[in-house]
Amino acid sequence: MVKEGYELNIYNIDSRKNKFNKRKIFIIIILLFILLLLILVIINLVKIIRANKVYKQYESQLALLNYQKQQEEAKRQAKIPKLTDEGKKNIDEIYHSETKRAFLTFDDGPSSITNTILDILKQENVKATFFVLGNRVEKNPEAVKRMYDEGHYIANHGYTHVYENIYASPETVLDEYNKCNDAVKNAIGVQEYNSHLFRFPGGLVGGKYADIKNQANELLKQNNIMHIDWNALNGDAETNNLSIDFEMCRLQETTQNKNSVVVLMHDAPLKKVTAEALPQIITYLRDQGYEFKNFYDIIK
Repeated sequence: MVKEGYELNIYNIDSRKNKFNKRKIFIIIILLFILLLLILVIINLVKIIRANKVYKQYESQLALLNYQKQQEEAKRQAKIPKLTDEGKKNIDEIYHSETKRAFLTFDDGPSSITNTILDILKQENVKATFFVLGNRVEKNPEAVKRMYDEGHYIANHGYTHVYENIYASPETVLDEYNKCNDAVKNAIGVQEYNSHLFRFPGGLVGGKYADIKNQANELLKQNNIMHIDWNALNGDAETNNLSIDFEMCRLQETTQNKNSVVVLMHDAPLKKVTAEALPQIITYLRDQGYEFKNFYDIIK
């Protein structure tokens, strides 16, 4: 029953319902759109977070690789001698020390006995200095590379050890130094290497070529190359009838009352006895209170 004065219009009712439904649908669509946007935002945020995490991991790995490269380069540079004023002074004062120290030096190698000597030095944890000959370096590059890799100092003894060749003039001494140095660089694969350290075959002092040697020494200094002789020895260049007892006797005689000793020995092919005596030589010097050094400790 319809009240008087009220006209029922079903079309108006349907219209209001339609408007309500349209509004509801519109709101739902808006909500769904917002939800979709939120989902997309969340997905992008997750991607960004993951990407950032990956980037940080990459950054961390890259930093580690750079650090390792820097460490490797620092180690490589530490094995390339750099002669400074301090190093020159240290060489000039090599025989003077408040503490007992011993420099084991080997001339005329490398040869067939060099690896035996290197084995002993490794077992005893001793670093030595090798004054190599260029022509023997070219024949035994693996031994020279091993010296270098194991922390021994590779110094220069010329190329031929033939006196009339090397001492023909001051310039030929420098030429032999450079030729030997080139052989070392090729053997160890380090083209920047320069030992800056030369030992004159036969020593600097005296002999038939004394004047040439003195002139050559000045020429070497002008080229940033120092020389070093020795103040102790094992006598392995004094006789062909070597024995361990003889070498130990000469070592004891020549090191007596000295704090800083540069010991002359040889790793030439015929010096097998030196390799056999080396463990006793090291033990004796240790027992006398000597600390072993090589020229990395001197040339700064």
